[in-house]
Amino acid sequence: MKYGFGVDLGGTTVKIAFFDQEGAMLAKWEIPTVTENGGSQILPDIAASIDRFLKNNSYPRDQILGIGIGVPGPVDDAGNVNRCHNLGWGVFNIHDALGKRTGLPVKAGNDANMAALGEAWKGGASGCDNMVLVTLGTGVGGGIIVNGKPLNGVHGAAGEVGHITVNAKETEPCNCGKYGCAEQYCSATGVVRLAKKQLACSDSDSILRGRENLTCKDVFDAAKGGDALAAQILDQVYDYMGQFLAAISCVADPEVIVIGGGVSRAGQPLLEGAKHYFDKYVFQASASTRFALAKMGNDAGAYGAFKLILDHTSK
Repeated sequence: MKYGFGVDLGGTTVKIAFFDQEGAMLAKWEIPTVTENGGSQILPDIAASIDRFLKNNSYPRDQILGIGIGVPGPVDDAGNVNRCHNLGWGVFNIHDALGKRTGLPVKAGNDANMAALGEAWKGGASGCDNMVLVTLGTGVGGGIIVNGKPLNGVHGAAGEVGHITVNAKETEPCNCGKYGCAEQYCSATGVVRLAKKQLACSDSDSILRGRENLTCKDVFDAAKGGDALAAQILDQVYDYMGQFLAAISCVADPEVIVIGGGVSRAGQPLLEGAKHYFDKYVFQASASTRFALAKMGNDAGAYGAFKLILDHTSK
């Protein structure tokens, strides 16, 4: 039996998991992400943690396939990281840097693409070689799997689906500096933003009116309880979702679109609302694309990262 590691590198913690070659997760743990001094301690900490695990559990290195790692920023197929701002990283080759510290093969990818690969392998799109993961959280992220492999693009920026333009008339900027990005309407913050605008320009009665610290969950709960204004707000959200998911389908033509992130806790009503408008906007050849909820939660990135090194070493 061979084994390997899947590492999901985040801005606060590093999630490390140990797998056998069949994809069974045998152990997982976290270490802090130390971002001081340009993130110079991050890779040494990962290497030391993996080394301790191998020694404490008596696994010989000749049984270890290697380390897959997802990083929160652009990374190309060769392992060249092109700045991870929230880690303080510049431009360097992570395959070489982590490989030299561990003595193990390393294969890296963008963290969102790793989560998509994990969902394609063991989660909401299990068995699908062509899928898209869309994460609806504070922002809107995504990962694209084509023929079983993550799509990175030339600059490692493929899958930035949250910055597809869906409203050319928007006057407020997105965090990226553009205007009218899907992230401005379909993220948790986007839902709240739309709700506040609708409340300001409408005098309709709503349980949301006057609510302190309005949240995305408040909007979904109000709509579920029959609040007409909340339902109208979510109808706007679903319309924007349908537009940008249909645009993705014109490019990637996935078998399934998996929806994850905190907003996905809304469950089936979210899928049905988005699918209604997706069907309106989608190119007819992609009309049979299915929608599904993500299943892997916070483990998706580690599973995907291990699958990346598993596929790389089995070539």
